[in-house]
Amino acid sequence: MAETPVPPVMPAAPPLWRRIWLPVLVFALLAIVPLIWGERFILGLVTRAMIMAIAALSLDLILGYGALVSFGHAAFLGIGAYAVAILFSHDIVDASIAFPVAILAGALFALVTGAISLKTRGVYFIMITLAFGQMALFTATSLSAYGGDDGLRMFHRSEVFGSRLLANDTTFYFVVLGTLLGCFLLLKAIVASRFGRVLRGAKENERRMRAVGFDPFLYRLAAYVLAGAICALAGALFANLGMFVAPAYMTWQRSGEFIAMVVLGGMGTLIGPIIGGIGVTLVEEWLAQITQHWKVIFGPMVILVAIFARGGIVKLLSRGDR
Repeated sequence: MAETPVPPVMPAAPPLWRRIWLPVLVFALLAIVPLIWGERFILGLVTRAMIMAIAALSLDLILGYGALVSFGHAAFLGIGAYAVAILFSHDIVDASIAFPVAILAGALFALVTGAISLKTRGVYFIMITLAFGQMALFTATSLSAYGGDDGLRMFHRSEVFGSRLLANDTTFYFVVLGTLLGCFLLLKAIVASRFGRVLRGAKENERRMRAVGFDPFLYRLAAYVLAGAICALAGALFANLGMFVAPAYMTWQRSGEFIAMVVLGGMGTLIGPIIGGIGVTLVEEWLAQITQHWKVIFGPMVILVAIFARGGIVKLLSRGDR
C-alpha cells in the first residue's frame, strides 16, 4: 500500500494571500493584542477564543478534509480538561506530565470511539458520535469524587518543571498562541502530505481510493485520533485558563458551536476555523454584554452568514480576488 501512487486530488489552488498573508495577518494581530489591550479581561477573553480556535481547527481536519460531521467533538475537550484537573487533585500539577496524559486520554478515547463510529457514514455517524459524547458527559457527571455536577476546581494553573510560569496571564496568553500556531503548522503539513491527499481523495471518491489500494477507514481513523488528541490539548489549556472544569464542557451544544465555528470561518481551509473560532467567541461575548437573550440575535446572524457567505468568511474574502 505504501508504494501505491495517490490519485491526484487537485482542487483549485487558493490564492497566495489566503495561503500565506492571511495567516500571517491573523497571527500578527493576535501577537500584538497584549501590547495594545493589556487588561486582564481582554487577555482572558482572547485566550479563550484562541483555545476554542484550536478545538475548531482539530474538528476541521475530520470535517473539512474528511466530511465527518461529529456531534461529540466536545467530549475530547472535556476529557483533556478533566485529565489535567483530576491529576491536579492528586497533587500531580506539572504540565510536563498532565498535558501529555490529557493528549493521550483524548487520543485513546478517539481511537476506541472512532473505530466504532467510522463503521457508519452520514447521519448514522452523526448519531453515534452524539451518543459517545453524551456517554462522556454522563460519566463526568457521575464522578462524585471529582465534583460531579458541580465540577472540579484547580487552585492554580499547572506548573512547568516546578515553576509557576503559567500563572502570569500574559505568559499564558503567548503559550496558547504558540500552541495555536504549532497546531496550525502541523495540520497544514499533514493536509499537504500524502496522508492528507488520501484523506481528501476518500472524501471526493471513496470507491476510487479503494480501487487503487487505499483503505479510507484507516486514514479516517488516524485523522479522527489526531483530531481528538489536539482537541484534548485545547481542553488541557481550557482547564488552566479558568482553573475549573465541569461536565458542561462536553455537551452536544458545544460540539454544535465547534461545527458553527468551522462552517462560518471556512470549512477545509485551516485558517477559516481559527477566524471562526475567535470570531464566534468574541461575538458571543459582545452580544452577552448587551442582552441576556443574545442567542436570539446570534441565531439570525449565523443564518445570514450561511446564506450570503457560503464557504465561510474566508471564501467570502476570496471573492475580492475574482
